[in-house]
Amino acid sequence: MPIEIERKFLAHPSVLEHCRSGISIVQGYLLTDSENTIRIRRMDDRYFLAWKGKRRGASRVELEQEVAREIGAVMLATVASRHRIEKVRHRIEAHGHVWEVDLFAGALSGLILAEVELEREDEEVVFPAWLGREVTSDERYRNSCLAARTFRSLPIAA
Repeated sequence: MPIEIERKFLAHPSVLEHCRSGISIVQGYLLTDSENTIRIRRMDDRYFLAWKGKRRGASRVELEQEVAREIGAVMLATVASRHRIEKVRHRIEAHGHVWEVDLFAGALSGLILAEVELEREDEEVVFPAWLGREVTSDERYRNSCLAARTFRSLPIAA
């Protein structure tokens, strides 16, 4: 069973000097409850359907499958704009890890999150200087919560 082990952090705007080329992403959430998240994602002109299980620490089960453009486009079009997020993702190598840095747009403009995927939860990670507070366990920073705008107050600065 594929397990995603991921830590998430707010990032300082100083990370922008490392963001050279990114991928445009639009994600729509088809289902989000306490146990499951199902989303459709457009990355440039490709579409991916994903199911994620409940997070336990920094880990959770994740299944993702590319779907035909025609199917993905229809699925994404059915998701109300209030259940979508838009961002540009940059990949930055630092201290032996690849960080995915997301620059959010629209209502979330100004929010910069950085994620690192790990092989195991106790893996040693050297943090780049542009990282801020860890938000791995803060539900407000789950993309599905960001899309639903379920937060009342969301600090966006690192």
